[in-house]
Amino acid sequence: MKDKISIWSIPLNPIGYVIRGGLVGILAGYVVSIFRLSIQQSINYVKTFFERTHEHPALFFYAIICIILATLFLSWLLRSEPNIKGSGIPQVKGQIQGVIELNWKSVLWKKFVGGILSIGSGAFLGREGPSIQLGATVGQGVNEYTHGNKTDEKILITSGASAGLSAAFNAPVAGLLFGLEEIHHHFSSTLLVTCFAASITSNFVSLNIFGMTPVLYLGELPTFPLQSYLWLIALGGLLAVFGYLYQKVLFHISEWYQHIRFLPNHMYGLIPFLLIIPIGYFVPDLLGGGAEVIIGLSHTYFSLGMLVLILVLRFVFSMISYGSGLPGGIFLPLLTIGASLGALFGQLIHIYFGVDDELIRCFIVYAMAGYFTAICKAPLTGIILVSEMVGNLEVLMPIAIVSLSAYVFADMMGVIPVYDGLLQKLLGGQIGHKKGRYTTFVYPVAVTNTSLVGKRVKDCPWPSETLLVLIKRGEKEIVPHGDTVIYAGDLLFISADVGLESTYRKQLDGR
Repeated sequence: MKDKISIWSIPLNPIGYVIRGGLVGILAGYVVSIFRLSIQQSINYVKTFFERTHEHPALFFYAIICIILATLFLSWLLRSEPNIKGSGIPQVKGQIQGVIELNWKSVLWKKFVGGILSIGSGAFLGREGPSIQLGATVGQGVNEYTHGNKTDEKILITSGASAGLSAAFNAPVAGLLFGLEEIHHHFSSTLLVTCFAASITSNFVSLNIFGMTPVLYLGELPTFPLQSYLWLIALGGLLAVFGYLYQKVLFHISEWYQHIRFLPNHMYGLIPFLLIIPIGYFVPDLLGGGAEVIIGLSHTYFSLGMLVLILVLRFVFSMISYGSGLPGGIFLPLLTIGASLGALFGQLIHIYFGVDDELIRCFIVYAMAGYFTAICKAPLTGIILVSEMVGNLEVLMPIAIVSLSAYVFADMMGVIPVYDGLLQKLLGGQIGHKKGRYTTFVYPVAVTNTSLVGKRVKDCPWPSETLLVLIKRGEKEIVPHGDTVIYAGDLLFISADVGLESTYRKQLDGR
């Protein structure tokens, strides 16, 4: 009996990838939009609840009951599916690198429900990390149902991640760049068109649900004067210092939690949940990921003391929230910390150096992108993300100066891409272990790779137990032999053990 032929089993051309990317974008757009809407409604309810506690203190009893029940339920979710812990971006990167395998059906619904409970409670967590993981699971599911291979799976997971960020922030170009710059680390035409299709269609879905207003619309910003550009470099240096501090605390906060002996690790969420009560009672507007805080910083005058208080509270509680392992991200919380640093910097130089106070709003916007760059080491994504979120592309030049300065200073201090660091902590000693299953991964040859560029295949230092099966040069595909010369820009298709892919990539990079 002949096998049934599906249109999805036919070898894909660029149009086929666009179609699949669009399908991923539509599905991810609806999933993430419902996720985002649920979180917004939940946080609004929590804020209203705490406003009523001033008149009815007995409501605190119900708050504690709800916190205990939510903690118990989230504890069950985390024990049954550990891969929903945290933002989810390290897990997605691990999938692309071949060191993590996920049950997408389990992760999809448990991350969805767990994220709404965690972020919607008012904890200082962002929706973007879970949205990216939700989009990635959609991409993995589409690949399974359309009978794609392992290479297709990685492409669709990346496109789903792009779609997730796009829908979370109405930022389609940033979603595309994040998939290429942060998740996949290389630009191929196939990956580009698939992620682009997913990001655009996902954004179209979210715009129809949330409207055309940018997520962080701050109104018109004043033009930043050229004679003040040195302040942008100084701001970049400040952001790099705080980015270094942020990473140091973030990478160790989970270890500090382990000193809490009276709670099992899957119950650590009880601590940030309980801390929500005093914050919600005294400053309910500070609850949540921080979008309202950023808008408030831009439109309201705060004294230096109040700005320092906001900065410290946002920094400390975001660490406590993320370190507990609750399903939630760090994107929006770190943008809020960056905005607070920008407001504080602008206020200080206005008071002591006479800089126009109208520029404080500019520093808030620039600092968000600079702080993101200092921590994530993804400058293009940070620049475009913030520009799209505030709905103003005229800020690109000063944002680029701040981001470049923050990147350089952070690199000098040894700051690493935060999600790479989180992935290393997640995997621990499991990195570089054979799994006995083989995959084909794509390795882009950089112009700086002197061990490969200009050399014949037989003269290159290939990692052991790898096989170069194909070279793609532009639109041309080359079956390699020993005398084939490798050029910068080539895409190498290499067969290797799935558990050693990341190790082989580092060896090929010369690290």
